[in-house]
Amino acid sequence: MGGFLVWYSFTIVSPKELLQYFENANYSWIALGLFFGILSHLSRAYRWKFLLEPMGYKPKFLNSTLAVMVAYLMNLFLPRAGEVTRASVMTTYEGIPFEKGFGTIVAERIADLVMMLLILVITLFVQFDFIYDLLSKNFSPIKILIAVGALIVGFVVFTQYVKKATKGLGLKIKNFILSLSEGVTSIFRMKDKWAFIFHTVFIWIMYIAMFWATIPSIEGLQVPFGGVLVGFIAGGFAIAATNGGLGAYPAAVGTALTLFGISEKTGIAFGSVMWAAQTAMIIVFGGLSFLALPIFNKNK
Repeated sequence: MGGFLVWYSFTIVSPKELLQYFENANYSWIALGLFFGILSHLSRAYRWKFLLEPMGYKPKFLNSTLAVMVAYLMNLFLPRAGEVTRASVMTTYEGIPFEKGFGTIVAERIADLVMMLLILVITLFVQFDFIYDLLSKNFSPIKILIAVGALIVGFVVFTQYVKKATKGLGLKIKNFILSLSEGVTSIFRMKDKWAFIFHTVFIWIMYIAMFWATIPSIEGLQVPFGGVLVGFIAGGFAIAATNGGLGAYPAAVGTALTLFGISEKTGIAFGSVMWAAQTAMIIVFGGLSFLALPIFNKNK
């Protein structure tokens, strides 16, 4: 999928033209965008402690930060593998049971989903016509209802099976879910709820700031606030659907920006610069974090 989208992007803007965009980019703005990105990652690592403390765990901030960066690195190779890696790192170096650590990460994702929906609602008010056209063209109400119905039935059947399990695989699943739920529900038992909310909002403001700050790196590119939100959401979905947004991120951002009178060529070029900067940051800091973990925890 990513390879096809890379090929598609090259049909709009040739590799030679894309290289020129990179050569002419203003890297001061790119550096500012990456600075906001780093702040979001540090905030995410710090926010994690508010979910772990109710279960009696107080991991080192350095280990939390390294685990977050390694998780982002793993997501480049396999979507959502980062969450598993992140929980595994904390199990290895902080002694936090995997299922509990993973449960707190699920709780984080729930909070992030709420923020994404909030941004989507704001975008809906700012760019109602775009959102309506997007949904009406790409989603069938009947298919959505069928999919939701199937999920509900499957969930009910699975729940009944786990409830009645007293041995074997069913019991193992039940114990895993109980430990997982302890991690997820820690969001309701934390003492510093307002600090958690602050960091959650801060993380997403930094995400948008990173996108917005990078726009001036492409000469002559001007995007209104509504375009920033639409492009940010399009890019976010592209990253979630693929391994790190390879091919998908530039194509999604480029397509979104055409709605605001920006040529698809310029939009894809900007998306490529944005994606390359983020990916380079993750590879560098994620790779260094991977190497640093055993060094800083050599006594474990």
